[in-house]
Amino acid sequence: MGAYRTRERFPMLIAGPRFAPMMFNEPGVGFQVGGELYAVDDRALANLDRIESVGKPGNLRVLIEAEPVDGGPPVSAYVYMKSRHLAAPIHSRYLKDYNDRRFALSWGG
Repeated sequence: MGAYRTRERFPMLIAGPRFAPMMFNEPGVGFQVGGELYAVDDRALANLDRIESVGKPGNLRVLIEAEPVDGGPPVSAYVYMKSRHLAAPIHSRYLKDYNDRRFALSWGG
């Protein structure tokens, strides 16, 4: 759908042993976080939930409002958030967007 950002500020940083981007459900802290917004079907959403470990402690899918970077009406969108206890060690300060190449993807789930 294009480049969007969260309407509210959220804390996002790089953390954990795999240098993963993590956003926390703490509205009003950090920055408006930018990224790409995608429209997905129910099957793709279920696969993303599995990859993001939704249902396991500290792994959340949260409905927020996002706005197009270039202007336009806001939309409701799901984002994946983590609990702070998963964010050790922390490798960055709060970020406006994610542009780090250190992330090591694990397919183990």
